[in-house]
Amino acid sequence: MKSSRIVVFAYSDLGHACLKFLLEQGENVVGVYTHADNPQETLWFPSVQKLAEEYSVPVRLSDNLKSENEEMFVRALKPDLLFSFYYRRIIPLSLLKIPSLGAFNMHGSLLPQYRGRAPINWAILKGEKKTGATLHVMTERPDAGEWVDQEEVSIEIDDTAQVVQKKVTKAALMILARQLDALKNGRAPRHPQNEAQSSYFGRRGPQDGEINWNWPAEHIHNLVRAVTHPFPGAFGSIQGEKTLIWKTHLTPINFPERQPGEIVLDQNRFFVVCGDKRALEIISIQKEGQREMSGKEFEHMVAPAQGEERK
Repeated sequence: MKSSRIVVFAYSDLGHACLKFLLEQGENVVGVYTHADNPQETLWFPSVQKLAEEYSVPVRLSDNLKSENEEMFVRALKPDLLFSFYYRRIIPLSLLKIPSLGAFNMHGSLLPQYRGRAPINWAILKGEKKTGATLHVMTERPDAGEWVDQEEVSIEIDDTAQVVQKKVTKAALMILARQLDALKNGRAPRHPQNEAQSSYFGRRGPQDGEINWNWPAEHIHNLVRAVTHPFPGAFGSIQGEKTLIWKTHLTPINFPERQPGEIVLDQNRFFVVCGDKRALEIISIQKEGQREMSGKEFEHMVAPAQGEERK
């Protein structure tokens, strides 16, 4: 039996990990589409382009997948399978129809929930206790095709998006290992998604990290861990200045007499009162233009003033 010809569209850590798995398994990857590195973006993941080049696989960095040239290029590769692993652009239907055995995407949620962009960040922000990876058939509608396999992972109360992303990447590799032979033989299972249970979330930007201290403490904690390093971070007003909050800790402490946003200092611990009167401990913090520091360090810089209390 001839080796299946595979075209991969990939980016980010999950894209790199899945492509690396295929290459290390000796699969016949005949072409890779990825994105050029953006110098304005913090790159916390290895380069898909460099990985493909190490294995002498042709790489494309196209900005226009709808062009006739790209369709001709993919057709010339004569792929049996097309995979998308965290590729950032919508792949047009004209390309999805080319591979003889189908086109499949690995999505970072338990579909049909959290379709769309930044599914892990959104799941943490919404306080979910679990998420996962889903391999599904690609259609015109993003993340809406029949699913082949899923692997669930837990989200612990202090897990950041990067921690969960690593779990989801491992889950994706488990799925790929389980289903690759079936996909190559055209025997992979297909299950319809339940539209009644579907949800969709859009792209997040740095401006979406703004904290409102009137929110409940748990919601603020979820926002902080959803957008902390390597993402732009959550920010709120501390002493009237924009301040980045990189890490927080939920406490059982309440201050019913205090107003949201008030600071309480207690034995080298730094708290901010939230909308539900619960005290959110600040573990790592950074005033704009200054270095990041611990809450303990920051506590010594804060002089008791109106709206602050040292217990």
